[in-house]
Amino acid sequence: MKQVILGKTGIEVKRLGFGGIPIQRVSEEQAIDAVLYAVEKGMDFIDTSRMYTTSETRIGKALSQTAKKPVIATKSFGRTADDIRKDVEISLRELQRDVIDIYQCHSINTVEDYRKITAKDGAYAGLVKAREEGLIRHIGITSHSLDILATALDDDLFETIMVCFSFLEPAAKEKVIPKALAKNVGILVMKPLSGGVIEAPEPALKWALGYPETLVLAGVESRDLIDQNWSIFQGNWELTESDREAIKAISLQYDKKFCRRCDYCLPCPSEIPIQFVLGARTFLKRMGPGGLKVPIFTSLWDKAENCTECGQCATRCPYGLPIPELIKANVEWRKGLDI
Repeated sequence: MKQVILGKTGIEVKRLGFGGIPIQRVSEEQAIDAVLYAVEKGMDFIDTSRMYTTSETRIGKALSQTAKKPVIATKSFGRTADDIRKDVEISLRELQRDVIDIYQCHSINTVEDYRKITAKDGAYAGLVKAREEGLIRHIGITSHSLDILATALDDDLFETIMVCFSFLEPAAKEKVIPKALAKNVGILVMKPLSGGVIEAPEPALKWALGYPETLVLAGVESRDLIDQNWSIFQGNWELTESDREAIKAISLQYDKKFCRRCDYCLPCPSEIPIQFVLGARTFLKRMGPGGLKVPIFTSLWDKAENCTECGQCATRCPYGLPIPELIKANVEWRKGLDI
């Protein structure tokens, strides 16, 4: 139960993996130490991305100092074969690897994105070629949209999926996880603490780990956090009454505040990327102060200021969130940041 085989990849790893987002927000020395400490503890799966600024570089430097060979997964925002090929080559260099175990099309959240990556000259074709050349071993997809992941599973193109899954975002257990298991596709769980919104790691990790045949990725950047999460992983995952009470209280607290990333609120007449804007505070918490300086994210943010408060999004939200109010609050919050 503590191990998982990631579907048709045949990769067998422990069910708690290292998420590489937070090591951007600390010094390089601390980041390298965290990676090495996690690997020495027994973590044998590391996930990162080309978009996580210094993460790949720091992981590569850390792994060059140990004989241990954890499974490495990374990902790219490239939508064309040429763009993702460039990123594969950069990833190999930064991670100091001859081959990358899993390379993923990153954040495919719209039908348009999915069509782009699966086109004849799309990112998927680029990854197939890279796999044929021995640069990568397996191809995955990440998305915040359960509909997109369901489509990807129906098309039988990808060997792994990465999906949001926590007690605040449990919908994948009905729509995506059973289908992935039936298709023998590896399941990587991202945001088991809902991107840092949940500040109670024990019930959150136990809840996520309680669903078998998934690999749970938790972002960490210090020895203390690694020890904390590893202790939970090694313990009993059965939820206690205290855990259940904490889950209930947190769920009630965020019921009308937390975006579940379903995108049913779209399309926005002002083309605002609503889930990104509503999740920006936890995004910055994970990425560090430099996160909102990344051009692709800056461009998304700029659109938020065009909100007309028309309210169309709120009428579509299945969770009844006051979306225009939340957008306005986050726009004001951003203006107050020194970035």
